[in-house]
Amino acid sequence: MPERPLHDQVAVVAGATRGAGRGIARMLGEAGATVYCTGRSVQGRPATPGRPETLEETAELVTAEGGRGIAVRTDHTIEAEVEQLFARVRAEAGRLDVLVNDIWGGDALTEWGTPFWRLSIARGKEMLERAVHTHVITSRHGAPLMVERNAGLIVEVTDGDTFGYRGNLFYDLAKNAVARLAYAMAADLHAHNVTALAVTPGFLRSEAVLDHFAVTEASWREAIEKDEYFAESETPCFVGRAIAALAADPHVAGKSGGLFSSWELAREYGFNDVDGRRPDWGSFFLGKVREILARDAPPDEMDLFVVRSRLYQAELDPAAAGEAERLRAWIDRHA
Repeated sequence: MPERPLHDQVAVVAGATRGAGRGIARMLGEAGATVYCTGRSVQGRPATPGRPETLEETAELVTAEGGRGIAVRTDHTIEAEVEQLFARVRAEAGRLDVLVNDIWGGDALTEWGTPFWRLSIARGKEMLERAVHTHVITSRHGAPLMVERNAGLIVEVTDGDTFGYRGNLFYDLAKNAVARLAYAMAADLHAHNVTALAVTPGFLRSEAVLDHFAVTEASWREAIEKDEYFAESETPCFVGRAIAALAADPHVAGKSGGLFSSWELAREYGFNDVDGRRPDWGSFFLGKVREILARDAPPDEMDLFVVRSRLYQAELDPAAAGEAERLRAWIDRHA
C-alpha cells in the first residue's frame, strides 16, 4: 500500500472537534487526505460546556500528520449550514471521497439506569436530533457529490458491533439507528458505486474519558486500577486508522451496508494503534464474561451489567442460543 494512499482524496469528518472524530480526521490526514473538520466548537466559541477542544486544533493535527486540515464551523442540526458546507467543498475541492458522520453530543442527555417509562422525553428527543437527524441531514447533502462521480465512502460511527440492547432506550435508538442508516443508504447507493457502512470503536480513550480518570494519554495505564476494563482501551486514532484503511481499500464496496469494529478491521488490514498496541475489545469483553460466570463470589453491579450486555448480544445470534439460555439462567439466579 502507498505511504499516503489517500493523498489525492477529500474527506469531511462531521463531529471532528474531539474524541473519535478528531482521531478519524487525524488518521485520514496521516493517509494524505484533505480533511474538512466540522463541528460547533471553534476558538473563542466553545459549544460543549467544560471542553476546551476546538476545530482549529483538529485541523492543525491533520496537517501535522501529513494531510491538509480545514476547519469549518457547522451546526449539523441546521440544514442551511450543512448545505453551505458542501457547497464550499464543491467549490474548493470539486469532489468528495469520504464522509464520516461522528456527530454525537448525547453524553449529558443519557439517563443510565433509568427504565424507559421514566425517561425524559425532551432529553431523548434532543439526543435523537443531535445524534441521528444530524447524520441524515449531512449524508443527504454530502452524498450527491459522490453520486455524481459514481464513487465514494460514507461511514457512520456508532457504539457496539451488534444490534443488542445498549442499556438505555434513547441511547440504544441513537446507536442502532446510525448503523441502520448505513444499511439503508447502502441500498440506495448501490447503483452508484458509493459504499455506506458503520464502524464502532471499542473502549475509547477520548479526552473526556482521560479527564474522568484523571490521567493523560501518557499515564492512562494508571486508571486500570479504577476500571479493569480500561486495560483494553484504545486511542481515538485506532478507529481512525480503521476508517483510513477502508477508504484506501479498492474492494471496500464488498462491505457496503455492514457493521464493523476497529479491532476486527485491525486484524484484517494489519494496522496498530498509535501507541503500538492492537487492542481487541471484542475478545477481551468475552473473556471478562467468562471470568464473571466462573466466579464463586456474588456479582457486583458491573458484573451484572456486563453479563446482561452479552445476553442482549447472544439473544440476536441464532448460533448462540445455548449461551443465551445459560446467561439468562445466571442472571435469574443473581439479579
